[in-house]
Amino acid sequence: MNFWGAWRRHRWFAFLVNAALCAILAGPVLAFASQAAINPTTPENPGDIDPVVAINASSTESLTKNVKRTVLKNGMVVLTKEVHNAPVATVQVWYKIGSRNEAPGVNGIAHQLEHMLFKGTKTRPVQFGRLLSALGSDFNAFTSYDHTVYYETLERNKIASALALEADRMQNAIIDPKLLEGEKRVVISELQGNENSAAYRLGKAVQELALPDSPYGLSVGGTKADVQTFTEPQVRSYYSSYYTPNNAVLVLVGDFDTDQILAEVRNIMEPIPSRPVTVKTPVATPRVVKSRSITLREPGSNALINAVYPLPNATDPDVPALDVMNYILSVGRSSRLYQRLVETGQVSGVSAGAANLAGSGWYEYSATTDPGKPLAQIDKVIQAEIGKIQKTPASKVEIDRAKSQLRAGYLLSYRDIGSQARQLGNDETTSGDYQFTDKYLANVQKVTAADVQRVASKYLVPSKRVVGFFEPDNSKGKPASGGTGHNAAANLGAPLDPSELQKYLPKAPIDSLASNQSLPQATILPNGLKLLLLRDPSSPTVTLQGNITAGTEFDIPAKAGVASLTASNLMNGTTSKSALEIAKGLENRGASLGFSASREGVTIGGNALAEDLPVLVQTLGDVLQNANFPAKDFANSRQRALTALQAELDNPSSVARRRFQQAIYPQNHPFTNFPTLASLKSINRQELAQFYSQLYQPQNTQIALVGNFDPASAKQLLAKTLGNWQSKAKESRTLSYAEPQLPAKNVVIQPTIVGKTQSVTIMGNKAINRRDPRFYAALVLNQVLGGDTLSSRLGTEIRDRLGLTYGIYSSFAAGKRQGTFLISMQTDPNNAKLAVEKSIELIRDVKNKGLSAAEVDNAKQSIASNYTVELGSADDVAGTSLSNLVYGLPENEIREFPNKIRSVTLAQVNQAAKELLHPDNFVVITAGPPLGNKANDKSEAAKPLVSGQPEGQPAAPAEPNQEKSNKSLESSPVPSEEKSSSEQTPETQPHVSTPASPSSANE
Repeated sequence: MNFWGAWRRHRWFAFLVNAALCAILAGPVLAFASQAAINPTTPENPGDIDPVVAINASSTESLTKNVKRTVLKNGMVVLTKEVHNAPVATVQVWYKIGSRNEAPGVNGIAHQLEHMLFKGTKTRPVQFGRLLSALGSDFNAFTSYDHTVYYETLERNKIASALALEADRMQNAIIDPKLLEGEKRVVISELQGNENSAAYRLGKAVQELALPDSPYGLSVGGTKADVQTFTEPQVRSYYSSYYTPNNAVLVLVGDFDTDQILAEVRNIMEPIPSRPVTVKTPVATPRVVKSRSITLREPGSNALINAVYPLPNATDPDVPALDVMNYILSVGRSSRLYQRLVETGQVSGVSAGAANLAGSGWYEYSATTDPGKPLAQIDKVIQAEIGKIQKTPASKVEIDRAKSQLRAGYLLSYRDIGSQARQLGNDETTSGDYQFTDKYLANVQKVTAADVQRVASKYLVPSKRVVGFFEPDNSKGKPASGGTGHNAAANLGAPLDPSELQKYLPKAPIDSLASNQSLPQATILPNGLKLLLLRDPSSPTVTLQGNITAGTEFDIPAKAGVASLTASNLMNGTTSKSALEIAKGLENRGASLGFSASREGVTIGGNALAEDLPVLVQTLGDVLQNANFPAKDFANSRQRALTALQAELDNPSSVARRRFQQAIYPQNHPFTNFPTLASLKSINRQELAQFYSQLYQPQNTQIALVGNFDPASAKQLLAKTLGNWQSKAKESRTLSYAEPQLPAKNVVIQPTIVGKTQSVTIMGNKAINRRDPRFYAALVLNQVLGGDTLSSRLGTEIRDRLGLTYGIYSSFAAGKRQGTFLISMQTDPNNAKLAVEKSIELIRDVKNKGLSAAEVDNAKQSIASNYTVELGSADDVAGTSLSNLVYGLPENEIREFPNKIRSVTLAQVNQAAKELLHPDNFVVITAGPPLGNKANDKSEAAKPLVSGQPEGQPAAPAEPNQEKSNKSLESSPVPSEEKSSSEQTPETQPHVSTPASPSSANE
């Protein structure tokens, strides 16, 4: 599936992702650009007067110094790296086969095969998601241009179990014609879901035109036309040709002894016989490019620009200079394109990035603005900025800033074992050298202004560029090409009895799993501000997380949007510094800081190199106490909010989420207040200042700091910076939360959005808050129902057996206030009604009959084990501790949570099902294309959203992507009702800095 934005674990770049299989959705993401420290210098350009500090390039520790490379007798490459921060490890298998090995007619076959590798093996004829979930692992897979990857992060005593499962599906996968037909429907649902995005459609068209003779011009996920024609012999041929140990790289990172784990690897993997592999790279049929531009006039919300230039492959010596060039142009608020276009209000967003893969690459830029804006003129501005960097050397300040951003980004990304493993796997398969990133970073430090000028002139040539424009045209009311619907239910036999699952699970040795991970030190300053401090010396970095009780629940209907605008304007200036001064103060050092409002709070997120902790904390203290909301910056941010709202109203996931929220809660409940075009336009900067003074108070604030620092010194720094912060409010604000009531019968609302191919359904009922004693039983119940798509009842029935959806999940959204139980899925519009009916039927069956003891036991084991995995990094420990603090839970909750899960009884789970599931009183929202049957449709069904209706600001799109379970809802201080449900996992190109093009398809 296609997403724009930064990857949570690699905040220094954003990569355009094409995800693939079913998913359990994760929390919202604050994407922060990563930046670092730079050399003092006399400004080379007028006005460039940033105070800077020196880079100590030699202090950049090798990222691969503890890595061991081993080649097995069968040709498999094994990369191992010991990391002893927590009793967990990640296992990743990288196959050197991707969409670059395809051609028109078989486009997407590698991706289709990836789906089939979850359908079971001859020795384990069971959905592999169920096995991996039972191990308590955080698992997924993705297909990209150059490779296909399967991975699990799990407790260290289960490494051998994961290896056994990967060895099994490397040799014995079931490629059954009936299973293939069902999975083709799932893939087509995913591909059609991509088409819901105008940005995806434009990017795909530009990519095809820019790379007409290259398989990189093809879509990673494939096309509907090609997928429909795949046969069992074709898919099996790809499996037998490429899934062999001598075409694979195994990466292991985590808490193990290298010699012992290599013995396990040899025992499990080395007996697999190798086969000759001839990895062909078909060339697409040459096409004559008659035009270097394309314009799409289709239904949509915002006007878009997308342009692509061809680039060399990953190992080309020009790549470091290209990335430095890109950071100067597009990364951070101080970048040239941001200053020229966003700060002047011409666009609401602009991004760019270089993607350099095994075969070749491309440079891409994109911009988003309001309909009616002169796209050609905006494109000329971008071209003018590119021309400047070609004609005039960049200043030393800019060059050093870009180097700092790149360096800091890599160090910050290496805080978790999954990211470390992905970097190693990507480097080995893309460049043939697992140490590539170390060498790349060393070469970045050698880049000069002349190098930047040279590569800009060499590659960003107008005659080589293809540019695309998207001009929204909703007058036609023509949906994008839809699907054929579901013709007949698959008859694949009864789902596997959970009690039978254990016989297919590899046995894991008993391990105490003692962790050396410390818990945060809690402190309350005299002004009421709460601090959590956790030292983590494993990385020369720090991460700051926080929460302020100033969320959107405090909005009033007429001024809905004040909370979000206040949070987004905090960095726009203080009484002593302008927005640009604040941005440069952080970006010069590779630090970042951002604020984002959710329903129950404002999330604070920041990071920096450890040496720059004072800069990060001092900036935080300044904006929390002295923000002044400059009029010009406020006007621009409000316009960007209006543009974003238009995009949300064009997104089926967003529309479904807000309509669901408004239907669940009574009128005037704080959770029903959402921004409208009218409310946003009515807000002025004085109202932001008033909201700020009333709610941004120290006693409403919690901050967690984790990283390489001395806790006593950090506490002293925070106390000095924030200890004198005093509340400016004369009185505190209180809210009234009316009790939501169940409807007398199911309520069905079907908002129509023009131009969409897939429907998104969200349905459910009112439920519980986080402190409800039934919470733990509800988590176990939910794990069985839909907490993990590939192993849950909903996933087994609606996705695997019936093939009605690309992904389906359920969750109990339990925050400080009463939340909801909800089910979310994406379907072909012709399948939506049947999918809803089957889901309700399943929930009704669980409510009336309960779950089995085997199901409950498996779910408890999975949740408890996965909790250990989720706390595998210091960042996650701090984040979970912060959530517990926000929710008012006991200090020992983080340690007691697994025991509370294990103590849940079958009777408690079944009682929770009776009390919390109300399938005959559901609110059912299906947003997207017109549906075939509207018998239960309310008056809103065919009515498009317009300004003035009680539209809301929902969380980010609830579209399936990352295979990450909602097993614990306490890992974020943002209630999951307000969470973004997309967590990207793009391909880890070491030199991709900002959005590029569709690159990977995730399981």
